[in-house]
Amino acid sequence: MARLPAGIRLIISFSRDQWYRAFIFALTYLLYASFHLSRKPISIVKGELHKHCTAGDEPRLGGQSDSIRLAAPHQLQDNESDCGWAPFDKDNYQQLLGALDYSFLCAYAVGMYLSGIIGERVPTRYYLTCGMLASGAFTALFGLGYFYDIHSLGFYVVTQVINGLVQTTGWPSVVTCLSNWFGKGRRGLIMGVWNSHTSVGNILGSLIAGYWVSTCWGLSFVVPGAIVAAMGVVCFLFLIEHPKDIRCTSTLSTHLKAYENGTNRFRLQKPASLREKSRPLDPEMQCLLLSDGKTPIHPSHIVVLPGDSGSGMAISFTGALRIPGVIEFSLCLLFAKLVSYTFLFWLPLYITSVDHLDAQRAGELSTLFDVGGLFGGILAGVISDRLEKRASTCGLMLLLAAPTLYVFSAVSRMGLEATVVMLLLSGALVSGPYALITTAVSADLGTHKSLKGNSHALSTVTAIIDGTGSVGAALGPLLAGLISPSGWSNVFYMLMFADACALLFLVRLIHKELSCPGPAAGNQAPLKEH
Repeated sequence: MARLPAGIRLIISFSRDQWYRAFIFALTYLLYASFHLSRKPISIVKGELHKHCTAGDEPRLGGQSDSIRLAAPHQLQDNESDCGWAPFDKDNYQQLLGALDYSFLCAYAVGMYLSGIIGERVPTRYYLTCGMLASGAFTALFGLGYFYDIHSLGFYVVTQVINGLVQTTGWPSVVTCLSNWFGKGRRGLIMGVWNSHTSVGNILGSLIAGYWVSTCWGLSFVVPGAIVAAMGVVCFLFLIEHPKDIRCTSTLSTHLKAYENGTNRFRLQKPASLREKSRPLDPEMQCLLLSDGKTPIHPSHIVVLPGDSGSGMAISFTGALRIPGVIEFSLCLLFAKLVSYTFLFWLPLYITSVDHLDAQRAGELSTLFDVGGLFGGILAGVISDRLEKRASTCGLMLLLAAPTLYVFSAVSRMGLEATVVMLLLSGALVSGPYALITTAVSADLGTHKSLKGNSHALSTVTAIIDGTGSVGAALGPLLAGLISPSGWSNVFYMLMFADACALLFLVRLIHKELSCPGPAAGNQAPLKEH
């Protein structure tokens, strides 16, 4: 019999469960990347909504009428005439553009708290599909303002508010689905790689929006909106919410990890033999089996039995807040996300102002921040897995981020090369803690041992953490719009102060991790109940 080809041998070397896990990993990755793809265009188009051009330039098709352009209230200097898009062609354009960001992010923050609770009670696939279809529609609607020559600030604000609300369906849904399929083993690495969808989505959104921004900025929104809606259809057709739906195992290993999905419980058995006691104890299992907070129980004392029917009850909002570590990480994320989203919404305009590039080139250059963020998220996951200290990993990156931002503000005016280097470094340090908290930390807290295997709590815990972070995401771009007229240096001072506040909220957890010796001082150490 002929030997099977190497490619076929590779394919059949993976089990059915592994193929399904890889499929869900890739699908949820693409689904949430499309959400971020649709959020990026507004930052690219800002330079086009308000810009100055020489007096000889012709206005583009679909732009403002002559009467609107002549009614512009501010005086132009240095032989320039305004060719922006009303109402963003006024002197207070930074505040108006900041209001667009604030309307989206404030609605997102408020909606996130409700989204997690709703997401626990409805099928994830239907919930996520409806959210993606609605998000695609309202993203495209913003771009239709170009084609229908709409100049009402209220139209754009309302569109942003509704879009912010419907986009809250995404994060709790994809995190819950991924956590159902993957256990806690190497969670930091797995979710660090998976969370790169944020950077990939931002990069694709920047490139797509930048392609049309100077010629027909309406398509910068319509095309991403169509992509999100199309991915919503894919979600409806292919998303599998839980491994049990197709009789797959829910973790990478069946080694006593069924406590995570609420289907099993433990019972003490007879003491282990001397040989069994000498075997090394898995750090994750050691934390799980701490009976009194000090003395570990050996895994051989445990057998898995069918779970209680009540373990699948949805957790209350206050109950989720009582999980150790939720409040600290939520407040830390508030300030970390403030910094990240300020870059997301204002970086292209900053590059335009400092390096004097057009909107398209500034948008393309801003993707380097997301490239740095991609590697930063993976690095944070790898380090936190290796050290088994989530809070300490976040704290170290936040400590390095603040001086890096100061250097960025100082050297970015020295030329394009300096800007490129600092974009990559800043992206890694700013996005690393944000990525780790919203993925691995949220999943750890959502499956904390105090929940006794209640997997339905994960959506609420994820929504609380990300919802609190989204409050900061709403404040950051708004503050940037208010502060930037006094100088971009002041914006960077604000961002450095936010990083310091984020680090401050982690001090207690970092101290708890560093003062807890041994392998059990891993990522579960700061989560012990008090």
